[in-house]
Amino acid sequence: MGKQYPTISADTQAFIERQHMFFVGTAAADGRVNISPKGQDTLRVLDPNRVAWLNLTGSGNETAAHLLELNRITLMWCAFEGKPNILRLYGTATIYHPRDPEWADLLLLFPPLPGARQILVVEVDLVQTSCGMAVPFLDFRAERDELNHNMEKRGTEQVEQYWHDRNTRSIDGKPTGI
Repeated sequence: MGKQYPTISADTQAFIERQHMFFVGTAAADGRVNISPKGQDTLRVLDPNRVAWLNLTGSGNETAAHLLELNRITLMWCAFEGKPNILRLYGTATIYHPRDPEWADLLLLFPPLPGARQILVVEVDLVQTSCGMAVPFLDFRAERDELNHNMEKRGTEQVEQYWHDRNTRSIDGKPTGI
């Protein structure tokens, strides 16, 4: 059954690094709860209580809006192959934008990906595992490359205009800080 830990162990880090996707969950004080699937090579374990996640341009920006209002976040991975497992990291996050001085150093942690919008550094205060026995087996075929192609085709100016047009407010009208 479920177990709780104060830090990310070496085994937990290895599990995270083997996964092809994870989920991000956030909520403001009111409005909608948001759960987003994330893929590509966009997450790094920095130390036993910190992870960094490169947030790519998307159709919305709910996570950022929620964190500005109520700074709590959950990241979740499911084992779709091998031994069953569900892993959750609970904590708070700091959002860094391309305009922030920390951006350049943090961006070096990741491969160059077009449309990089924010980097979130999550301070992890609880690591929890649970059984995952009802999670199905799924076979990984490949990463999708449509987002990267779309962002490359748009170019920097059009991506920034997209942020302005579609990513400055959440679906509940909350500011995102973009």
